[in-house]
Amino acid sequence: MERRTERWRVLIAAPVRERSRRELAYTVLLPFMVGAGLVHLVLVLLSVMLAANLVGLPMLAVSVVAARRLGTANRRLARAWAGVRIADPAPFRAGSGLLNRLGAALGDVTGWRAVIHGLLRLPAAVAACAAAAGLWGGGLFLLGCPLWGHFSALAHLSPGRPVAVLVSVAGLALLLLAPWGVHLALAPERLLARTLLGPAPGDTRIRRLEQARALAEEDAVARLRRIERDLHDGTAARLVTLAMSLGMAQDELERADRPERLQRARVLVDSAHRSTKETVAELRDLIRGIHPPALDQGLETALSTLTARSPIPARFEADLPERPAPAIDAIAYFCTTELLANVVRHSGARHALVEVRARDGLLTLRVRDDGAGGAAIGAGSGLRGLATRVRTLDGTIDIHSPAGGPTVITVELPLHI
Repeated sequence: MERRTERWRVLIAAPVRERSRRELAYTVLLPFMVGAGLVHLVLVLLSVMLAANLVGLPMLAVSVVAARRLGTANRRLARAWAGVRIADPAPFRAGSGLLNRLGAALGDVTGWRAVIHGLLRLPAAVAACAAAAGLWGGGLFLLGCPLWGHFSALAHLSPGRPVAVLVSVAGLALLLLAPWGVHLALAPERLLARTLLGPAPGDTRIRRLEQARALAEEDAVARLRRIERDLHDGTAARLVTLAMSLGMAQDELERADRPERLQRARVLVDSAHRSTKETVAELRDLIRGIHPPALDQGLETALSTLTARSPIPARFEADLPERPAPAIDAIAYFCTTELLANVVRHSGARHALVEVRARDGLLTLRVRDDGAGGAAIGAGSGLRGLATRVRTLDGTIDIHSPAGGPTVITVELPLHI
C-alpha cells in the first residue's frame, strides 16, 4: 500500500520536478541549436566544395574549429539541462605557424565529431520537440479547452459538461505523463551527445593511461618514502643502538678483570640480542607490507584466510580458473584487507560476503555487508586511497551504499598487465 501511494506521489509531482523543468527548457532550445547546426553544416559543405581552391581549405579549417565551439555549447546544455554525464574532450592544440594551425584544425577529431553530431541530431531533435509539443501542449489545450469556449462544437454530442470533464481529465493525464514521455523522447539526443560530444574512445583511453601512470608514479614515490622513513626511524636506529651495545660489551670483555665487568658485558649482550630480534621482526613486517607472504599460495587461498580471520562472520566465494598477474594479486589482496577493515570499523554490519571472479580478462572483487551504509569516497574510510591504487592498474571501483545499507563495493581489475 505504501509503495502504491509513493508511486502515485511521484507521478503527480513529476510535472513540477526540477528535472522535468530542465528537460522542457532543453526541448524549447533545441530548435535554435539545431538551426545553428544546420547553418554550420551548410558552411561546412560549401567549404568542402571549395576545398580545391585556395580559399576552401582555410574556410574548412575555420568551420571545423567553429564546430568544436558549437559542440562545446551543445555539450554544456546537454550536461546542465538534459542530465547527460559527459566529460570534456581534450582542448584544441595548434602548433606555431600558419600551416601547423591549418593542419591541426583540419585534423581535429573533436571538431569533426561535432559536425557529425549536428548532422545526425536532426531526427532525434524533431522527435523530442514533437513529443514535448504533443504532450505538454496537447495536455494544456485539452485541460483548458472547456474554459476557452472551443467546446461548443461538441455540444450536440452530449450534455456538454460531462464531455468537458472527460476532456479535461484527458488533458490532465497527458500533463502527468508529459515529463516521462519527454524524458524518453530525449534518449536519442542524450545518446548522440554522450557518443559524439565527449572525448573520442582513443582519447579517453590515452587520458586514463596518463592518469594511471601519474598515479602509479605518485604511489611508488609515496611507498618508497614510507619504506625509507620506516627504515630510518625504526630499523636503522635499532641497528645503531645494537652496534653501540656490542661495542660497549666488547670494551667490558677486554677489561673483564673483575666479576662486575663481566656481568655488565653479559647484560649488554642480552640487550643486543633482544634488539636484534626486534629489528628482525620490524624488517619482516616491512617486507610483508611490500609483498604479503600469504599470496605465495595464491590469491584464493590468501583471501580465504583473510576472510576467515575477520572479526565479524564473513563468507568467501571464489571462481578463479586462472591466476592473475602478481601485481593484480597484490592490489586485490590490499583492497580486500581495506574493505573488510572498513566493514568492521565503520559499517556496524553483522555479516559480510567477499566474492572474487575471473571472467573475460577481468578480475571482479565484490565485498558486501549488511551495515548502515553511507560509504563514499572521501568520507574518511580510506576509499580514496583504494581508488587511487585501483586506477594505477587501469581498474575501476563502484560503490553502492545507500543510507540504511546494504553496502556493495565492486572492484574490477585486468587479469594481466
